[in-house]
Amino acid sequence: MRHLESAFAGKNGFWRYLVMFVAVLVASNTIGAFPLIIAYIMKAASDPAVISEIADNPNDLGVLGLDPNLGLLIMLFPFIAGLATFVLLVKPLNNRTLIKTVNGANTFRWNRFFITGFVWLIMSALYLYLYLKVDPLNFTLNKPAAGTFLLLIIISLIFIPFQAAFEEVLFRGYLMQGFAVLLRNRLFPLIATSVLFGLMHAFNPEVKDFGFFTMMPQYIIFGLIFGVMTILDDGIEAAMGAHTANNIFLCLTVTHDSSALQTPAIYEQQQVYPWIEFTALFITGIIFILVLKAIFRWKGFSVLMETVQSEQGISYTS
Repeated sequence: MRHLESAFAGKNGFWRYLVMFVAVLVASNTIGAFPLIIAYIMKAASDPAVISEIADNPNDLGVLGLDPNLGLLIMLFPFIAGLATFVLLVKPLNNRTLIKTVNGANTFRWNRFFITGFVWLIMSALYLYLYLKVDPLNFTLNKPAAGTFLLLIIISLIFIPFQAAFEEVLFRGYLMQGFAVLLRNRLFPLIATSVLFGLMHAFNPEVKDFGFFTMMPQYIIFGLIFGVMTILDDGIEAAMGAHTANNIFLCLTVTHDSSALQTPAIYEQQQVYPWIEFTALFITGIIFILVLKAIFRWKGFSVLMETVQSEQGISYTS
């Protein structure tokens, strides 16, 4: 059973998707925020003057004086809480299993995950290498302690896959299926989930520093790249692999003052040029999809325009 078509065998009332979306966001911002709240309380108890700084910018973990690796863990915990909430609710809400949200089948295609992750890592490394050659003065080489960097690697490898999985399961898996059942096509779910994916990042520090309309195109392009991959590959494993590889690579190699995830990375970028990075992402995304199309022998892009119909005449919408 194909990825989008498999949703027809579940319960697809609009209210069910709304409840799920609200539930995972509430869980990630309440249960997921517990470690951050505890850190705020402990800091405020020892230094009451910091309360005003926290109120002005609650996303700035710098005022807490936390170890960067501990700060990374705290920032990743909400995604784990959101993913756990989704796993608990998808069966009772939609009569669907997690794996049906992933690809409509019964097994996870690990080869898709690892191959796409590897290809994305190669392309990201090549891009960073060229950037360093073209504008070397824009990067400062950090020299994190070996133990600190090793811990960063371990945290990134263990926890970032959960962060990427949460976003891919929710947007390219669950919501894309929901829009496909509602409208019976592939193009609108691709666009809608990409826009929603962008809006979910609207409170990132990059948006505050560079502006909403400057950063949204970059987030939406990411969503479109992962969405096209999902439709062409008939599942979200490839998107999960690329998303995971992208975030791990950035956590380990490059940080800057506006980065959503502050880490003791190898390089610190002094000046960020959002529109240059948007252009680079757009070009890289096209090349990336073409490379994967050749590797996995995907069908033509005309599949993006195909309708979505239940293969067995099943459609539970209650």
